[in-house]
Amino acid sequence: MNTNAVYLAAPRETILITLPDGRTFEGPLGAQVSEFIKVAYPNVEVPIVGALVNGKLRELTYPLQQDSIVDPLDISQSDGLRIYRRSLTFLLVAVTYALFPEAEIFVDHSLPFGGYYCEVRGRAPFTEEELETIMAEMQRRVAADTPILREEVPLNEALTIFEARHEQDKLTIFRGRSRKKKTYLRLYSLDGYRDYFHGYMTPSTGYLRYFRLLRWEDGFVLQFPQRHLPTQLLEPQHNRQLLTVFREYGDWLHLLGVECVGELNQAVAQGQIRKVILVSEALHEHRIVNIAQQVWERRDRVRLVLIAGPSSSGKTTFSKRLAVQMLAHGMRPYALEMDHYFVNREDTPKDEHGEFDFEALEAVDLKLFNQHLGALLRGEEVQMPKFNFYTGMREPGAVVRLEPDQVILVEGIHGLNPRLVYSLPNRAIFRIYVSALTQLNLDRHNRVPTTDSRLIRRIVRDARTRGYTAMDTLARWESVRRGEKRNIFPYQENADVMFNSALVYELSMLKLFAEPLLLQVDPYSRQWVEAKRLLTFLQWFETVDINLTPENSILREFIGDLALEEFHWD
Repeated sequence: MNTNAVYLAAPRETILITLPDGRTFEGPLGAQVSEFIKVAYPNVEVPIVGALVNGKLRELTYPLQQDSIVDPLDISQSDGLRIYRRSLTFLLVAVTYALFPEAEIFVDHSLPFGGYYCEVRGRAPFTEEELETIMAEMQRRVAADTPILREEVPLNEALTIFEARHEQDKLTIFRGRSRKKKTYLRLYSLDGYRDYFHGYMTPSTGYLRYFRLLRWEDGFVLQFPQRHLPTQLLEPQHNRQLLTVFREYGDWLHLLGVECVGELNQAVAQGQIRKVILVSEALHEHRIVNIAQQVWERRDRVRLVLIAGPSSSGKTTFSKRLAVQMLAHGMRPYALEMDHYFVNREDTPKDEHGEFDFEALEAVDLKLFNQHLGALLRGEEVQMPKFNFYTGMREPGAVVRLEPDQVILVEGIHGLNPRLVYSLPNRAIFRIYVSALTQLNLDRHNRVPTTDSRLIRRIVRDARTRGYTAMDTLARWESVRRGEKRNIFPYQENADVMFNSALVYELSMLKLFAEPLLLQVDPYSRQWVEAKRLLTFLQWFETVDINLTPENSILREFIGDLALEEFHWD
């Protein structure tokens, strides 16, 4: 019998789904994804909060109209964790509004142990007792499994809701949406509280089992699990330097009058973006001058400056700008390239998949690196190595002898790891952590993730300097992130100083380059889910003329025409 002919001959009343493990389930036409998930995965400990349906990201409430391949997403996966965090934030905001309507909650930035640092405006910070009250009510709603409903609302109606709550940041960005002929807005509602969130939600509150609220500095933390431990909450850690950097950047945003994307777009529309760019760059330069001053003040003992940070944080341009300021202070930096100290490729350690792990500390010849550091600082002549990336072998490089007043400058991912340099006392080393710690959010409840800003930077730079497609970069990103979590983030508090390379206007500039690259990603590939998410996110930003970016800007490391490209200080 020709099965296909039977299906074509009569309307079907049921559909089949196929899961990654090969199991198939049959159900009624139009059934939601969640109905299949509940049957296929009963009593799971790690919440399944979304799914890929035929390769496209969907909410669990998505109705299935055809046979489909369904790949469940839990909170150990990046897309699943985003849905979980977003839904948990909505629960927090809705409960707080019900209990303390005068309190305005601003989701400020993320924390390394898994959580959002939140500020309270419109009233005094919450006390321990008030936070316990909010958390108890959140837990009660989780136990009640309260539905989270999605609705398409006319834009004017949504604006009326935000205006009644005096949410100027939302009004600013969504009024801009009306200029783009968008007549509706997708809102979510929870027990009558309606709000906008950028991205998908869980169907109800019952999925949000793992969280807690903690009193923190002048605000509080909404804590949630991390991907590698999806059912646990880590022990909170006070990252003093990181918090200081975020506060400094918040002060910068306030000074610029740009504390959300809507205000950035207003600056573009009103012709004020040049001023925003110049002040942003001046604040960067002021901070670099300050760091050079700190190194100069320790010039009697500091002989080595180590610069570390995650991918696409702008370490290379920062190093060169710091070198310029060190020269201006009368110091003579010498750049030592750590990449030339790679072990021969055949000696490179391998990861759990049997692949070469070039980001492992053991991929560096630590013994030779420390021997050369000591010899250089003693004024001895040293035959430097030169790593041939084509053959995977070290070769003889230049012969170098330093002058007594020279300071060695090293940039690399392991700069903050205490195992990197064991031949010098700590007092002889000045460590700098560089990262793009974005704090400009869409609005008070919708964050711009720091990781997304760095990913967009990398997509643009990889295409320009390495010929990689956006699909190539997206495919590698997960591996890059694993390396950062293992080799960089655990050591960031070892830094003597942190530098935030984020620029308030950068996504408006990077959008020009990133959008065409992302649109070339194969729509049938796994990377398309991420590409589509980034494209949707970039739609919120008005574009800016590339010529407004100063030639020595850190942003030039990614978009090109870097004035410091040929700068040498040795």
